[in-house]
Amino acid sequence: MAETGGNVTEKTDGRAMLMLVLATVGFAVNFWAWALLSPLGPRFKELLGLSAPQQALLVAVPVIVGSLGRIPVGALTDRYGGRVMFPLVSAVTIVPVLFIGVAGQTSLAALLAGGFFLGVAGTAFAVGVPFVNAWFPPHRRGLAVGIFGAGMGGTAVSALTTVGLVERGGAALPFVITAVVLALYAVVAWLVLRDAPGRSVAGQPLLARLAATARLPITWQACLLYAVAFGGYVAFSVYLPAYLQTGYGLEQADAAYRMAGFVALAVLMRPLGGWLSDRIGPVRVLAGVFTVVAVMAAVQALTPALMPVGTVAFLSMAAALGAGSGATFALVAQVAPADKVGSVTGLVGAAGGLGGFVPPLVMGFIYGRLGSYGLGLALLAGTAVLAVVLTLTAVRSLTAARQAPTAPQVPAG
Repeated sequence: MAETGGNVTEKTDGRAMLMLVLATVGFAVNFWAWALLSPLGPRFKELLGLSAPQQALLVAVPVIVGSLGRIPVGALTDRYGGRVMFPLVSAVTIVPVLFIGVAGQTSLAALLAGGFFLGVAGTAFAVGVPFVNAWFPPHRRGLAVGIFGAGMGGTAVSALTTVGLVERGGAALPFVITAVVLALYAVVAWLVLRDAPGRSVAGQPLLARLAATARLPITWQACLLYAVAFGGYVAFSVYLPAYLQTGYGLEQADAAYRMAGFVALAVLMRPLGGWLSDRIGPVRVLAGVFTVVAVMAAVQALTPALMPVGTVAFLSMAAALGAGSGATFALVAQVAPADKVGSVTGLVGAAGGLGGFVPPLVMGFIYGRLGSYGLGLALLAGTAVLAVVLTLTAVRSLTAARQAPTAPQVPAG
């Protein structure tokens, strides 16, 4: 009988890992689609004579829609499960991708309309977290959700391939390829994905569930922490090239490569943040990473030489912000009610996406007034200190109150 039990456990673990891999691929593919417009911003600016604010609006629309759209999509995932929502989000995304590729590049209005619906792709994050969370026992959820979160590297696929594909095969090529990949994934997901046995299914109507989720303390605590962690990552990934060019006089290509290194390190550290949270608890990890961000932002506020101090400061912040993003959702997995993980994820994910818009605006405003980025980085350091205080007080108290001394359980299979 012991051998049979071991075989069942091994089979269950294998199914859980397959679901994790498929969810991560789906997240990456949808994020690839979500980021298609950003690399082509300069091209559209030249072709359509866009102003700088119009170009910024074009890039921002899918990000805003994708961030806010996570709120209802997360709640719907609590009700219908990732087995339905992953293929649905992927299939719906095909429509704006093909529209932009084939007919939507002739005017700003068409691009904005296509970009609005392209934002649906950004909601895939709110599908995957509750889906993956349900497949793993509490003591493994941090690593699992962290691995899933690394699918945000799909934006790098877009950044590295979109412009080259346009130059080689025409304006429609990257959009057609992405649409084909989305279609293939939607079919595979529909045929292979399965929700975890015994997952908690939300029974309340959508609006009532969102209202109940908004009243949970973990929702707003995690929103604030993720707005700093993931919002900081988004802000640097958007603004770091401009900062390096203006503050240190780097060439555009050099600044872009350094930004790519920042992004890659943050993506790699996200699973590590989840894994550490499984081992020592998300509160300790979050307190540690925000301390690193506070110290390194304070160092960079003094505008040290880029080599080695500035580089060390930025890479340290990249590692800390990536790990902090993973640890935040390890916290959600531990504390949020099982039938509201998707709803909480939607709100927290929205906070993180929107949190990335504020710092670039602040940095640009401060530099325009003072001719220095120092004050902006000092504000980041102060914000990180506040995140440490929040983590060690309210978050620690809530975590201690919610943790149950039950033994880890493995989903039946």
